[in-house]
Amino acid sequence: MPMRDENANMDVKDFLDFGKASMDFIVNYMETLRDRPVLPNVEPGYLSQLIPEEAPKEAETWQEVFKDIERVIMPGITHWNSPNFYAYYPSSQSYASIIGELLCAGIGGVGFSWICSPAFTELEVITLNWLGKMLNLPSEFLNCGNGSGGGVIQGSASETTMICLIAAKDRKVRRIKSIHPDWDEHIIQSKLVAYSSDQANSSVEKAGLLTSVQMKLLPTDNCSLRGETLLRAIEKDLKDGLIPCYVCVTLGTTGTCAFDNLEEIGPICNQYEIWLHIDAAYAGAAFICPEYRHLMAGVQYADSFNVNCHKWLLLNFDCSAMWVKNSKYLIESLSVNRIYLAYDKEGLAPDYRHWQISLGRRFRSLKLWFVLRLYGIEGMQRHIRNSISLAQKFADYVESDERFELVTNSMALICFRLKGDNNWTKELLTRLTERKRIYVIIASLCEKYIIRFCISSRLCQEKDIEFAWKEISEQATEILQTKLHPIEKILAQSSVKSYDDIVFRIENSKHKSNNITQKIT
Repeated sequence: MPMRDENANMDVKDFLDFGKASMDFIVNYMETLRDRPVLPNVEPGYLSQLIPEEAPKEAETWQEVFKDIERVIMPGITHWNSPNFYAYYPSSQSYASIIGELLCAGIGGVGFSWICSPAFTELEVITLNWLGKMLNLPSEFLNCGNGSGGGVIQGSASETTMICLIAAKDRKVRRIKSIHPDWDEHIIQSKLVAYSSDQANSSVEKAGLLTSVQMKLLPTDNCSLRGETLLRAIEKDLKDGLIPCYVCVTLGTTGTCAFDNLEEIGPICNQYEIWLHIDAAYAGAAFICPEYRHLMAGVQYADSFNVNCHKWLLLNFDCSAMWVKNSKYLIESLSVNRIYLAYDKEGLAPDYRHWQISLGRRFRSLKLWFVLRLYGIEGMQRHIRNSISLAQKFADYVESDERFELVTNSMALICFRLKGDNNWTKELLTRLTERKRIYVIIASLCEKYIIRFCISSRLCQEKDIEFAWKEISEQATEILQTKLHPIEKILAQSSVKSYDDIVFRIENSKHKSNNITQKIT
């Protein structure tokens, strides 16, 4: 007889029916994503108008619950996997990953130590070794290396940045105490300082706040942190009595996908015994392709390395891969032992509770295992290369239209703007957002507003790039028709190659604009 949960209105048959209906819904959702407005058309508080204020007293049927998904939930969804989603960075998924997530939930369990479920730990060791080799990380970062390094799955790059800062802070304090045992630990901690660039993700600054370490955001050269800049900051802080302990280098910044100069920074960190963490949350995925590995030159100097599999490697959130050269620093800084956590085979395999903030952890390596096996290295490389190829097609559109400026082109992220006043680009973004046909976001660079266009969906095709460009181009035309002087409108729509000059003259003076009229007449 099928088992029934006496407290829920569901037996095995109901579960199978509900599960099949849900799988059908997911497939239909994925197949129709292109036809859905990428942004929701709701206002804050919309859900309280559709859902009762109190939970139901009696159990409802799964059919009643299921029909509310489309009615209640979907109107408030931003479709991150839509081919028309070009904002932020990818929040990827695949059918392989979804099945892995389903089985993770079905198996359940909390794998904070080997004994809690040996497969949880051992599959994570294996899959992180697989992925580390795919990225061509130095062997010291792998569980199969000769040292005490290894990989672990965290929830996000934000977590890895903070965890590594905690380890760096603890390592520095221990080293100083070993030399000066009479020094007060709290005074040492109050003098610790960390560094990153002014282009680093907001989570880097937040890690400093959460760990009570002063995080200095250093100026960049063309969005890239240089070794000379870091060295000057370190020398000044040492002179001022501070203690440098941590540097976070970004390979693929959030704003423009710029790369800090790791080859310059790495030797400096090693010289001053400063923990070097590499945040390659987005762009690191591209290193599975040999042609992009030159961008990680200098990785051998690092103490830790992170890439978000849930951004560009076809896994759904959350799955952030982190590797360290020496796990003992994590264990020393994050271990809290209790008698109820002990077991007789401790030390023979990693206990990942010592490598993270929380005690509990899910079987996240299962979905990573599925994706790596069902796509293979070649399939995942094709996915990365296809995204970059599509981005280049969009860049070609931008460069072919003299009304626009191509600001940056890195990986699958294109940054562009309307030439002229910042407000024109801002208005373009406003119009695109209100129309909800594509989703892009704004950023600023060198006091100029720019629009970020990132290929995010594995479903994106050339026709979607054409659609996006048509939408952008048409809105730009409408904006410029309201902004330009009648003479400039004629010129901008003609074959005369003088649009740059027109915009320059409009922005700088009416006198120069009048000169254009005189020349033409």
